Amino acid sequence: MPRKKFRYSQRSEPSTERSFQEYIQNQPAPQTTRTELLRLIRGGEDTYLELKVKLSNSEKIAKGIVALANTDGGTMIFGVTDQLRIEGVRNPEEVQAELVRICREEIYPPILPLLDCISYDNGRNVVVLDVEGKRRPYRTRDGRFYLRVGAEKREISRAELSDWLNEIRPLNYENIPLQHADETDFDDGLLWTFAHAFDDDVLGRNVYQTDEFLKKDLLMAIGSADEFMPTVAAVLLFGKNERVAELLPHSKITMHRYAGENGNAQLVETSELGGNLLFLYDSVLRFIERYCDLLKDKPRKKSAVQTNSIVQARGNYHLFSIREAVANTLVHRDLALREIPTRILIYDNAIEIINPRRTNGFVPPASRAIRYGITQRLNPQLASIFSKREYGTNIPKGGLPMILRTSKYFSDKRVEVYTSNDEFKLKIYGV
Repeated sequence: MPRKKFRYSQRSEPSTERSFQEYIQNQPAPQTTRTELLRLIRGGEDTYLELKVKLSNSEKIAKGIVALANTDGGTMIFGVTDQLRIEGVRNPEEVQAELVRICREEIYPPILPLLDCISYDNGRNVVVLDVEGKRRPYRTRDGRFYLRVGAEKREISRAELSDWLNEIRPLNYENIPLQHADETDFDDGLLWTFAHAFDDDVLGRNVYQTDEFLKKDLLMAIGSADEFMPTVAAVLLFGKNERVAELLPHSKITMHRYAGENGNAQLVETSELGGNLLFLYDSVLRFIERYCDLLKDKPRKKSAVQTNSIVQARGNYHLFSIREAVANTLVHRDLALREIPTRILIYDNAIEIINPRRTNGFVPPASRAIRYGITQRLNPQLASIFSKREYGTNIPKGGLPMILRTSKYFSDKRVEVYTSNDEFKLKIYGV
């Protein structure tokens, strides 16, 4: 059984990049005994321990640190040979400073190192780096992921990358790179129209280099100079409709119209929609407007008049509430829950939206807090770009609190919000 890390430290990570160096400098010097160190070294390398004679190649060191961090943390000791003999390092201060730089500049997200310098009576100094993997996944600056297996590290292949990232960090699903996507899968008109709205010269500088723009400008792709792996967010936002449906089939939305007030009524129409988020937003609203009237103002009350008509009157809903509800549906889906589809059900008297959302950790406090605008965003990149007018949407502001307030005023009925079985449900009543 591999040995766990021999030392733990109760640390809170700084919230900003600027405070990183101050944080490192102000940390109290950890105390590691020579006995502890000798015990580690005598056991040799394993999943949680790597031994180095010296720090000579920062790129290889970065790979080793990434591997330890992605494998639940570990320790790297400098000044020890492969024969487990303590040789020491010549300039321990320089080694520690370089390790801090590597952890900050060569690894993403930056790692907060815990460093020790242990001196022996013969004058030899050993530097110990403790690594914690609190913010997995970690990758090198050129976009490579590594794991440590026994005494060796290995790069995670593109074939297994998505599954591994999905497993360890499902709440950041939008950042998972898609191995089968390439530049031809993107809608150039949508992508470069968005870019041009912010920068008139962006087309001239990039010359329609989709891979470079997604990597360096939007931070929605990874890979070295010869590799290109766009993220889920990039494909959902700017992918061609047919390719989005193929690459991310669980991102489709199913629409149902029932001739009654619940799901037991006769099903009138079903439609499955797939494509990028802008296409989905417009398509969902068009389907809703096929059966409902979306109004800016509350309709005036009419006196009751008996009629023999068998045709059910169209439901009236607040325009901005429905737009905001559809937008929230698209950007706040927990796409890691592949087995639960997004459904929008239209009844005679209500519109019900059912979205995948991990119940564990979300209810009950969080489900109450979102009523007051305190959100737990699953997909901040998607939400940021999708809500911008430059992307092509026209979304009102206010979030769920606005939906609850205006919909109740519009229909005199309280909006129902509830979660169960990894589903978030929102039911808006019409007039």
